[in-house]
Formats: sequence, structure tokens, C-alpha cells
Amino acid sequence: MLKSIVVLAVNARWAHTAFGARSLIANLGDLRNRAELVEKTITDRPVEIVEAVLDRDPAIVGIGVYVWNAAVCAEVVSMIKALRPELPVVLGGPEVICRDDLPPVAKGADHVISGEAEVAFRRVCEQLLSGGDAPPGFIVAEPPDLAQLEPAYDLYSDEDLAHRKLYVEASRGCPYGCKFCLSSLDERVRKVPIKDLLSALDILWRCGARHFKFVDRALHFGIGPQVLEFFLERFEEGAFLHFELVPDHFPRHLGELLARFPEGSVQLEAGVQSLDPEVAERIGRHQDLDRVEETFRYLRWETGVHIHADLIVGLPGESMDGFGAGFDRLFSMQPHEIQIGLLKRLRGTAVAREADGWGLIFNSEPPYEVLQSDQIDFRSMQRLRRFARSFDLVFNNGNFPGAAALLLHGISPFDRFLRFSDWLYEMTGQSHRIALNRLARLLALYLNTELEIPGERVATVLGKDFENAGRSPIRLQIDGTEGRRRGGSNALPGRQRRHLD
Repeated sequence: MLKSIVVLAVNARWAHTAFGARSLIANLGDLRNRAELVEKTITDRPVEIVEAVLDRDPAIVGIGVYVWNAAVCAEVVSMIKALRPELPVVLGGPEVICRDDLPPVAKGADHVISGEAEVAFRRVCEQLLSGGDAPPGFIVAEPPDLAQLEPAYDLYSDEDLAHRKLYVEASRGCPYGCKFCLSSLDERVRKVPIKDLLSALDILWRCGARHFKFVDRALHFGIGPQVLEFFLERFEEGAFLHFELVPDHFPRHLGELLARFPEGSVQLEAGVQSLDPEVAERIGRHQDLDRVEETFRYLRWETGVHIHADLIVGLPGESMDGFGAGFDRLFSMQPHEIQIGLLKRLRGTAVAREADGWGLIFNSEPPYEVLQSDQIDFRSMQRLRRFARSFDLVFNNGNFPGAAALLLHGISPFDRFLRFSDWLYEMTGQSHRIALNRLARLLALYLNTELEIPGERVATVLGKDFENAGRSPIRLQIDGTEGRRRGGSNALPGRQRRHLD
């Protein structure tokens, strides 16, 4: 019996599906029927991932390495090589794109493919299985012709179609030169032939797929009016589409099509990153800020799309005050969500090469987030990290629209929420894993005692939030007893306390 080629995908969440891994398998040619996909998540134990791989008795193992799974993959590769040193391990993905800046996971691998790997991976597998000369240790893959690639959509299972996010590709590359982004390394935009794309979408739709996430860098690169019209002709309740957007290059004719979709059924992820013109110029992101604002207001009030806007903390030359001013301006445009992420050191980007000159210090462990910049010291960066997490819990998740409106109402929503975020950390010592009911009580306490909003009004607003979310009513005790200052509690550890309860 011929041994298999195992392609391992370690996803961030179970709901995600690995498009890249499926594309590798789809393009193995005559070897495709020997390939097996193993999908795991970063929450799985590495030793159990290794067990799942070796149970297939593979002849070759291919692994996609990303910033979010690099640490897990390093453990997996180390164990595979300890148990089966003769088993060839082939790595690809963004984390191993730069020959001069390879992560620890690459040290245990036999072969590394840099770039879009569909064609290169097939050739490596053919060479290894033929018993001829071994492939090079580091291979730079030429970008394939998208018209010649085999589509991978038939590798989505029925369970994938019913319960998971399906990733769809209409183009690759990006014409913009943002220095923090890996997409800027390929400034050519190559499109999947529209006939092939529509055919794939039709097959997926007829198989029951209703949630589609397009991986293109922007809606207007590879996704023309034909794609939106395709979904409009078939649209039904429960369908959901996700696209990325460069807001100051958004064409109005696409907006007119988006306005025909039911409210909330389309999400646009708008990469703003910074609203400081000098910072934007420094990182190669040349934005027309007035046009950004015009696009947001059009989408917000003339269409029913859900707007998810991105900002980055720690960009070169951006101070805390500058970030706050940008946040306030973006908040005034009223996107539904503002996702705040810390700048990451992505291998191969200009930010990674020029970090010292910009005073950027990054964590050496994945996901390589910035610790300090020339404008924001470590302690302030930590405050902004907590700000981002707390904002996600209170505002982005949509659990507390009424309470969030009270909390953020003022001249500077940034200043108001930063004060709340600092207070929340002082009271709890954490910004993660705060149960929803507890967070509601802490919000009530802050609104009442710190912002001096009458307790009756706070209770009414939060009660309405819970009612609108379809959750059980919560009893709020606004008397200052909910929170405890860090270090001031002699409570038993959780496990022991639960046994006593």
C-alpha cells in the first residue's frame, strides 16, 4: 500500500477552514489521490497533532506555518523528527517566506518553500517519491498562473459547508506598498478568471454553502459586479458574505450593488490602520482621508453592510495621543466595529527590516507583537493592549450597545474608554476571560460610581441590553461590592471554591 502525503493545517479556530492546504492537495496532479488533509487548531495538544499525522503512516508531511500557529508547529515538527527522523517535512506559508529570517520551526524541516507553493509542492513531492536527487533545502516558488491552478472547493466537506467558514479566492496580490503587510511583497494583482470563479461559487451554493469569506486584499481587485450580482440573484435568509475593502479606493458602482443586499448580510473589513497622514506616509499607506470618511458615511447610511474597521497600535512615529485622535475620528464615522490590533513583526516586510531605525521593539515569540516604539513606551503599550481587548468585549461584541453609548459619550471616546479600561484592569487584574454577567456588573459599577450616572438609569440600560440580546435578565447590585482591587482578596482559588460551593 502506498504511503500518503499528509498536508497538516493548524488553524486558529475550528470554524476556520484551511484554503491554502486544500489548494496544495488540489494541485498535486497524479499524486492527489494519495494526499490526506489533517486539520487541527492551535488549542489542540501538539503531541495529539503528531499522533494524528503519524497514524496516516505518511511518506511526506507538508505544513503551512503562519504567525498564529508558528509555536505549535515548531513543537509538532520537533516531535515528528524525533520519532521519524527519516520522514521528510516540507514547510510553507508566510512565516517561512524569508530565507534570511527563518523562525525556529524551519530548523527541523527538510525543505522550505517560500511563496505560493501549489506547483512547487507538487514538484517536491514528485522528487521525493521518485527516489532521485533530493530537492533543495530552500525553494523560492514562482507565482503560479491562477488560470492554470485546479480549484480546491470540492475539498470542502459537507460538515465544512454546513458549519464552518468557507474561504474563497478571486485574486492574489495587492498594488499598495504598506510596509507592515506581507501582501505588499507582490504588487501585481492577478485575478482568477471570472468564468471559473462563478462556476466554483455556483457549485458551492448548490451544495448548501451560505457563508463565504473572500480572502482578496480588497473587494474591488478581483470581485467585480458579476460576483455581487451572482449572490443577489440567489440570496436567501441566512446567507452571509465577507469582503475586505480599501476605503479610499472604493468604487461607487459596487456600493450601489451592496445596497441591494439585506441589512447585515454583508460585512466589509475596512483596513484604515492609521488616520495620521504623516504616519500613513511613513508606512507607505497613501490615503485620502476625506475619501475614507466619505466612503464610511456612504456605506453606513446608504447601504446595510456591516462595517468592521481596522486600526493598528504601534505604527512608526505614531504617539498615544496621535492614535487616540485617529480613533476618535474613526469612531465618529460610526463603523459597527473597530478592531484594534498591535503592530506585528511579519518576516520579509519593511517593518521587520527597519525596526531598529524606528525604535520598534517586538516580542521575539509569536505573534511578534510590538512591545515599545519610539513614541509609545512599554507601559503605555500595555495600556493600549488592554484598551483593545476591553473595547472588543464591550463594544465590538455587541453585547452592551446601550452601556457602551453611555461609556463613550463625550468629546473624546478614546479618553473615556481608556479610563474605563485602566479601571477594569485595576479592579480585576485581567482583560481576558471576564464572564459576561460579571462584566455587566462591573460596567454598571463604573457607570454609576465613576461617571455618576444614576443607578436606576444604568440598571435600565443594561437590562435592555440583555433583553435585546435574548439573554436571561441580570440582577444588578450597584453598591460597590462587585469588584475587588488587585491584591486585596483572600478568596480561595477557583477549583477549591467550586468544591466548597
